[in-house]
Amino acid sequence: MVNGLPLPEEKKLLVIYRVESGCLGPDGAQLIDAFCGFAQEKFESVDSDIIRWTIVPRNSKTLPEIEYNVVGKQISHLQAIRYLAFFGRNLDGFEGNLSEKIARYIEAFMSR
Repeated sequence: MVNGLPLPEEKKLLVIYRVESGCLGPDGAQLIDAFCGFAQEKFESVDSDIIRWTIVPRNSKTLPEIEYNVVGKQISHLQAIRYLAFFGRNLDGFEGNLSEKIARYIEAFMSR
């Protein structure tokens, strides 16, 4: 681990993950807001030393599924790779793990 962790909130990587309502089945449009709140709570502690999470509905296809921000500014995929590499993390592995967690949280949410 890098000294100085956890980082101050403003220096953490903000990961905005947009969930499509279709992931929740035919009633997804009615469930998406509740699911995002459910998932937000689950993600609060995931990598919380360097990451802040925002889980929101993907209401516009023009917005990316995953967006990265640092100090209030959107950063590129390459910059996100560098940011995570500084902390010994791999972006591809990070994104794969993120997708797996979302799938598990959808299952948990739907089985409540």
